[in-house]
Amino acid sequence: MNKAIPRGATRINQRLKQFPMRHLLLASTIAASIMGLVALLPSGDVEAKRNEIPMSIDAFQPQEVAMELSNSTKEPLPSPFIDNHDTDKSATSINEQKEEAEAKALAKAAYDLEQKLGKWHNVTIQSGDNLSVLFNNQGLNASVVYQVANTPRYGETLASIRPGESLEFRINQEGTLTQLRYVKSRLESIFFNKVDKGYRAELITLSPEIRPTYASGSIESSLFLASQKAGLSQNLTMELAGIFGWDIDFVQDIRSGDSFSLLFEEKYLEGEKLGDGDILVASFTNQGQTYTAIRYTDSNGDTDYYTPDGKSMKKAFLRTPVDFTRISSSFNPNRLHPVFKTKRPHRGVDYAAPMNTPIKAAGDGRVQFSGWQNGFGNVVFIQHPNDIVTVYAHANKLAGLKKGQKVRQGQTIAYVGKTGWATGPHLHYEFRVNGVHRNPMTVKLPDAAPIARGEMANFKKRSELMMARLEKQSGTLLATQ
Repeated sequence: MNKAIPRGATRINQRLKQFPMRHLLLASTIAASIMGLVALLPSGDVEAKRNEIPMSIDAFQPQEVAMELSNSTKEPLPSPFIDNHDTDKSATSINEQKEEAEAKALAKAAYDLEQKLGKWHNVTIQSGDNLSVLFNNQGLNASVVYQVANTPRYGETLASIRPGESLEFRINQEGTLTQLRYVKSRLESIFFNKVDKGYRAELITLSPEIRPTYASGSIESSLFLASQKAGLSQNLTMELAGIFGWDIDFVQDIRSGDSFSLLFEEKYLEGEKLGDGDILVASFTNQGQTYTAIRYTDSNGDTDYYTPDGKSMKKAFLRTPVDFTRISSSFNPNRLHPVFKTKRPHRGVDYAAPMNTPIKAAGDGRVQFSGWQNGFGNVVFIQHPNDIVTVYAHANKLAGLKKGQKVRQGQTIAYVGKTGWATGPHLHYEFRVNGVHRNPMTVKLPDAAPIARGEMANFKKRSELMMARLEKQSGTLLATQ
């Protein structure tokens, strides 16, 4: 009886007989090797445990991985016989052609716009320039000046153009002013555009990027040199001195080894620095004692500097309300008067200063009198709280203040002169308490008002935040040294 043999097996055996023995041995060896490799591969459980290890890959998204896997099943792998460099060159060439076409399109659009509206021409305003002269120099008549100057809302701003600002004119081939840009600063300009009847204007304002910046320094000879070495501008240096000026005499009290650190703002536009902003928090160590000031703006919009516990950094009054060169006459009840040569008490302090040096209000208050008085010449009286009055005499000119007008500490109220009974330019300054003259150089000045109770919670949060930032920056700097 014949044994049944499956057809498939018969075909396989017949085909195997057709191969030489050496080929069969080679095939068997390859098959055995493949089986061995499969046996060495990890199981599914082991692979899952590996994937549980967290991977610190930025912006890892499972959807992206799924998409890549899906795409890999659709697109064939690159053939080893295809030159991928040729493919990259082809793609690069296409991109370059596309970019070149876009650049040409933009250039053509700019050219068409220039043909329609005209080219821009920039004029920097000089001292003595006025609108009529500037427009006339561009070939524009008085009617154009009238139309632009009477543009609703912003036309009147052109009446107050200043040296250093600029006007940018755009005039077409027909001689029509199509556009005008009044550039007041890098951050503010007014754009005028020609319409059917006259011009339409809009205010363009740009917001600078604010970058908090840290600086510190140690004084060897002077604050100015130390701050310059730390990269601070002259304005920031003066502001720093002003903040701590009530506690530290920067002429007499500074010692070698004193130090400072601060966080302040820098303003940038399109990557270019425009200037400095405000000092946010600052610390100054003088002769072993450290003073700290924090900038805070209250709910009324008033801004000042305070100690970390909420006390004002400033006194209620400036000790000297003018930048003087010398004290020409001190407080003296028995002084010989320089004009009348008689013994007359000098109930104030005379600060000699150049003509028209600004005179500042010593403290917050209201104008009691501003005008001319014999002897005093041009004089300002300011009434302050607690029955204190300050007097500023012999001014060359006054700042136009009216009786009852409110003034802030440091506000310019007049300018140094030699009016009235004066022999040279100086400020005669008096400090009266309940009508009694006190020596302005020695009288105890009251502290300014601290943080209001209603503001204390918000101030504490601000104070802790600013102190932490300053300490962090100081620690980071020390760690890198």
